[in-house]
Amino acid sequence: MAVALVRTLILYIIIIFSIKMMGKRQISDLQTSELVITIMISNIAAIPMENTSQPLLGSLIPISVLVCSEIFVSFFMLKSPKFRKLICGKPVVVISEGKIKQDALKFLRLSVEDLFEQLRQMDVFCLDDVWYAVMETNGTMSVLKKSSSQPPCAEDLKIAVPEEEIDTVIVSDGNVSNLALKACGLDRIWLNKKLKEEKIELNDVFLMTATKSNKFNIIKKEIHS
Repeated sequence: MAVALVRTLILYIIIIFSIKMMGKRQISDLQTSELVITIMISNIAAIPMENTSQPLLGSLIPISVLVCSEIFVSFFMLKSPKFRKLICGKPVVVISEGKIKQDALKFLRLSVEDLFEQLRQMDVFCLDDVWYAVMETNGTMSVLKKSSSQPPCAEDLKIAVPEEEIDTVIVSDGNVSNLALKACGLDRIWLNKKLKEEKIELNDVFLMTATKSNKFNIIKKEIHS
């Protein structure tokens, strides 16, 4: 039992490290080669976890080879557009100037129901609102709505609006992030001053966010009886 536990932990760490080396992507964003490598690594790692008589090195070597191969392929795709096109394919326009391209749907083996499902996932529920739709190489769809179907922006209305700021978590469950404070141009002195003004102790803070313009928000911990 102990041997199986140790082997599983070792393989878990190696797989996490391997996936990290290949880059940060969500499952839905994986290219074809990345998805294949991920599935193969999972299957190879499962063998020594299920069968403790299987040498651990017998799985580490093929996993290393697969990771190195993926890194090489990714690097080569950056250098050669033709090679990238060969491995990943190319985006396909399925709706052009508001008209469905039936030949593109046949090429992708995409039914009309599948097309409308993809559009709904992009918050488009009316075909007349679409000007262009492109099926990307990772299987997701990008949609450009018609100008008449897009909400007006501040620039269209000639309205000056301030730029949005990013809320940064500076306190989480009573723990202060000095790095986050520094990123906002703040320090502990400012933090202690604001907590004193709000009459709240640091240990009672569940969440505190701040921006570079010194705007902040505090959420207190809930008191359970």
